[in-house]
Amino acid sequence: MAVDAAEVPYGVGYRQRGGVAVIELRRPAVGNALDATMRRELLAAVRRAHHERDTVRAVLITAQGPAFCVGQDLKEHARALEQQPSSAFATVAGEYNPLVQALYELPQPVVAAVEGACVGAGLGLALCADLRVASESAAFATAFTGIGLAADTGLSASLSRAIGESRAGGMFLLGDRVGAEDALAWGLVHRVVREGTAATEALALAERLASGPTLAFAEVKQLLRGSGAQASLDHVLECEASAQSRLGTTEDHLLAVEAFLARRRPQFNGR
Repeated sequence: MAVDAAEVPYGVGYRQRGGVAVIELRRPAVGNALDATMRRELLAAVRRAHHERDTVRAVLITAQGPAFCVGQDLKEHARALEQQPSSAFATVAGEYNPLVQALYELPQPVVAAVEGACVGAGLGLALCADLRVASESAAFATAFTGIGLAADTGLSASLSRAIGESRAGGMFLLGDRVGAEDALAWGLVHRVVREGTAATEALALAERLASGPTLAFAEVKQLLRGSGAQASLDHVLECEASAQSRLGTTEDHLLAVEAFLARRRPQFNGR
């Protein structure tokens, strides 16, 4: 259903639906471009989800309007270049980096629902999620070199990790725009759904994750993030052994083994 941009509260929404924290970008009239207010409220929402992890077992990032996020608000950036050129890029280290770090440090599984444009810092945010559900209208691009810049929001690492250096190079150096079909084939997204249904489908996925073994999910997230191409096999094996040892003493594991032997469906409580 179409949303009248004038009726949408400006900023970032946060609500809890069962065990899922729904973080919603609410600036649809400008493609959810990230200005100072959006950046500040988004960081606060992510930190709140982390703080409330006893009851928040999964996180969904979604957006109002036809676009997920077109990245930095360039009008705001242009004003900064004109008024305070020496500090115009302080937002990268001072605001974007803490936001990406906070998203990466979330122990809960994170799902992003992507409709329409997912560009620049918006793509960086989406790649901080563990799973991305994209609609058929989704389109992904970096856009940085098109305005004479390189990369931020962790994209120089996260994009090449997701799709490989050659394809990431095409997106950065040639400005390639990737549609939903290629994004799925390349592994950039987990699932492609009908236009207008990404949020609903992603919420169902987040709810499924919220009912799962969240302690195990947190360990898996750490293992996946730490086992890149530069990690040695010895390091990976050591990290896996440590994770299994920690999980082996949890109530979730012990009761799940009992349920398996009794041919019952396990219930996970995050303990």
